Amino acid sequence: MAKIRITQIKSIIDRSERQKQTMKALGLRKINHSVEVEATPAIIGMVRKVNHLIAIEEV
Repeated sequence: MAKIRITQIKSIIDRSERQKQTMKALGLRKINHSVEVEATPAIIGMVRKVNHLIAIEEV
């Protein structure tokens, strides 16, 4: 599987609880925090739900 780096670029303040929980599940905590994860179908689905809050790049 390919790895991707996900970086939070916007705040989760004033977002729905579902989006907040998705960001937590991805391992993101605050703005400019990055995580590297495997690009599984589950992760890709979560990324699509919060793509307006994050930046994605292949590793």
